[in-house]
Formats: sequence, structure tokens, C-alpha cells
Amino acid sequence: MEIQVNVDCADLDRMVEFYCAALGYELHGSAGDHYRSLTAGDGRRPKLVFQKVPEAKIAKNRVHLDVIVGPEIDAEANRWEALGASRIEKVSEYGLNWIVMRDPEGNEICICDA
Repeated sequence: MEIQVNVDCADLDRMVEFYCAALGYELHGSAGDHYRSLTAGDGRRPKLVFQKVPEAKIAKNRVHLDVIVGPEIDAEANRWEALGASRIEKVSEYGLNWIVMRDPEGNEICICDA
């Protein structure tokens, strides 16, 4: 069984560029100007699929990515900001820490320590 995460977007090229740089993924395939898929070189992480849609994001995501990076969440969040993400808030609960971010199109991502 494989798992892939689909993300609606307006600018396929921008999102592919951002996520390849942020996650170390590579372009795997495409279907015209409507669809791009990305995979991790190690084959152990889920495939990401970006599909072009006409409507903009208007509400909070019901599904989001948690990127587990260990204790250096501030440094990783800074790196993501340099790539085009925006920082929303830092949260510490139940002995865990994470930084809520938005990708270039406003989709939420959490940079987590565990």
C-alpha cells in the first residue's frame, strides 16, 4: 500500500519548486498544466500531488503536513521562511513544540520537534 497527499493549488510550478526545496523531494510526473507529483528520493515518505484548481484557499486545512525535524525547529522554520513560507505561531503543549507555518499558497504546515 502507498499513501499520497494531494494539495490543491493555483501555481503548480511555484508549489513544486517550494516543496522540492523544503522537503528534498523530486518531480516524479505530471499531466499537462493540471497535475504534478513529487516523491522523496528515499521512497519512504508519502508522494505529494499538486493539482491546479481555480478557487483560492479560504479556510483552515482539515489535513496538514507535520514535518518532524528534531529540536532545531526554529532553524528549520527560518529555512522554510527563506523559501517562501510564513510563520504563524510557536506552540508548546504536552512536552512537544512546533511552529505553525503557511506555504506560499496559505496551506498550513507544522515544523515539529517530535
